[in-house]
Amino acid sequence: MVKTGDVISYYQMCALEGMSMRRGMSFRPRRRTSVLLMSVRPGAPYHDQVQDGGRTLIYEGHDNPVPSNGKRPKEVDQEARSADGKLTQNGLFYEAAQAYREGRCPAEVVRVYEKIKTGIWVYDGHYELVDAWTQPSGGRQVFKFRLRLLDDLESPESSRVTLDSTRVIPSQVKLDVWKRDGGKCVVCGSNDNLHFDHIIPYSRGGTSLDTKNIQILCARHNLRKRDKIE
Repeated sequence: MVKTGDVISYYQMCALEGMSMRRGMSFRPRRRTSVLLMSVRPGAPYHDQVQDGGRTLIYEGHDNPVPSNGKRPKEVDQEARSADGKLTQNGLFYEAAQAYREGRCPAEVVRVYEKIKTGIWVYDGHYELVDAWTQPSGGRQVFKFRLRLLDDLESPESSRVTLDSTRVIPSQVKLDVWKRDGGKCVVCGSNDNLHFDHIIPYSRGGTSLDTKNIQILCARHNLRKRDKIE
């Protein structure tokens, strides 16, 4: 079972979700938990933001890849409905957020994966969708979605996920550590089954905010270390 902070390949992510992850927004695919793919890397196609040390995400909606008016995707407003009147992924997530705000249903639970580099992703855990709106950006209107980290969740797949929000490693820290450690376990050099690890464990006062306290370990060395301070 994937754990928060695990580094996985694109193909592993597809296997975990049971489908090809060809789009960044998937609202209740096959009646399962909704999924969002995000990136804060330089040059990312959408302006996603991480706030409050990873406890809050501001996720930008996605473009229609082939607008009906012949313009380029970045030249037109993001759409809530497609040409046939059906809700787009933007529209589905937007309506779910509005239903929560109006007290008509619980917040939508979303699994979030973060892109580190081409083909490499980090599982960021479960969030709840708490707000949505549209705003101007580059001469057009885009959707924005606010998501809040879930500390404790009984997922629809009946696996227990326990998260302490103060343990969350910010995106920029993960990107910097990945570059510094070369995308490999710092102990054995393995590039399989990797995980972002606190050198001084959070339970013993270690911080998530400083790259000096974060390293990449493979599953074997991560399990061996556990809560020991080396």
